[in-house]
Amino acid sequence: MWQEERKLIYTRNVEQWGIFELTLEGPSLGNPFTDIQLSARFRRGRNEAYAEGFYDGNGKYRIRFMPEEEGQWLFETSSSIAGMDRVKGEFACTSAVNTNNHGPVRVKDSVYFEYADGTRYTPIGTTSYVWHLQDKEVQEQTLRTLRDAPFNKIRMLVFPKSYMFNDREPAIYPFEGSPESGFDDTRIVPAYFAHLEKRVKDLAELGIQAELVLFHPYDEGRWGFDRMPKEADDRYVRYIVSRFAAYSHVWWSLANEYDLMTHKKLDDWSRLFRIVQECDYGGHLRSIHNGQTWYDFGTPWTTHASIQHADVKVVSECTKQYGKPAIIDECGYEGNLDTRWGSLTPEELLCRVWEGTCRGGHVTHGETYWNTEEIIWWSHGGELQGKSMRRIEFLKGIMDEAPAQLAYTSDSYDAATLSVRGEYYLQYFGPHRFAYREFSLPEGTYRVDVIDTWNMVITPVEGEHEGRFRINLPGKLYYALRIQKV
Repeated sequence: MWQEERKLIYTRNVEQWGIFELTLEGPSLGNPFTDIQLSARFRRGRNEAYAEGFYDGNGKYRIRFMPEEEGQWLFETSSSIAGMDRVKGEFACTSAVNTNNHGPVRVKDSVYFEYADGTRYTPIGTTSYVWHLQDKEVQEQTLRTLRDAPFNKIRMLVFPKSYMFNDREPAIYPFEGSPESGFDDTRIVPAYFAHLEKRVKDLAELGIQAELVLFHPYDEGRWGFDRMPKEADDRYVRYIVSRFAAYSHVWWSLANEYDLMTHKKLDDWSRLFRIVQECDYGGHLRSIHNGQTWYDFGTPWTTHASIQHADVKVVSECTKQYGKPAIIDECGYEGNLDTRWGSLTPEELLCRVWEGTCRGGHVTHGETYWNTEEIIWWSHGGELQGKSMRRIEFLKGIMDEAPAQLAYTSDSYDAATLSVRGEYYLQYFGPHRFAYREFSLPEGTYRVDVIDTWNMVITPVEGEHEGRFRINLPGKLYYALRIQKV
């Protein structure tokens, strides 16, 4: 039974970038999603933030907050219901003790990523759109696969998907109703989002960033979630942000292939981006993914570029044009489907990942191998069958050992090169089978490694090198060179 008197609440400590949660009892009659307003103001000195509350069913309302500053925080609620209005309290934010808790990933120096605590972050992503909506055993299998994989980011849809190999109805829907009777977009089903939240928590335990894709065009008239009215879109986005913004490892992608959603215009995306900005006090990363037409990533509400393009070479120009980090979130998938995008060889996908990386960007992994169970990683999760994943892990190891702020050196060396001038050079040859390479480097002594990116072998070149020098190569595909100052 919810009470009308105001309360003074003292809570337990919350670690930095952890989750403070206030649960209040309120009315369950009527429509809590449209009839009731709830928010809270959080203060520590001059630092002030607002968080909207959300209805979680059974008369329970929650407000969540991610404190970023250590010390004592005060809060006070505001609500259209007297019993939840002007509830006051305080809590202490302590230093982070969880080894996976480095805070949200943020943009650093325009074109890099970094955790809030200063820890280096290089996105090594994969895509598994609706893994969280599969049978329980497939979901658990996906988590086991991720536990043994190099990925530190995964792209996943919030809404169910109707597309190739996605014919089954989900066990539960995000709104009340059914495909036969239609859905009431004013009545959210909290259990649907509670399950999504459970899987988001599982990803946090694995140290994996969860990129939540809020809209997509893969509906095919089954549910209508891609063509809701503006007020329903706005209400849904506010609910998602209020529920998930306290999780430090969440990213926002407004849409997958936004330009294929013909019921929405550019003004709609601008409005939805601004809602996310307004409601997400933690300033999590925000972007949007294209089909054919790139979004304008120069807008202040996008933190980075998220691009679909088969030619990963565009990533360097994109970074230069927008002055933001660029991720090729879809360059094609290693697999054997009867589509151009879903039938890359593992060699080709790995080549694209290396090329995009050595051009100063990031390239997301994907896999689409058909099997009799029709459980395909790109959509359903399960197990990985391809050969690129371990080789991407090999690249990750090389990047982890490299200086943090490598810069793309352009094509001055006739090959994609990352470098810190006079200190470090990583050069990728891809489909070019060079017999040798010649260099003229700043004063200093250098050691050189020849890298076979496919066989994952690093071979040191004998001796040390200065000034102008020549390195002989095996003249084979998919090789790279690493040059480091002694």
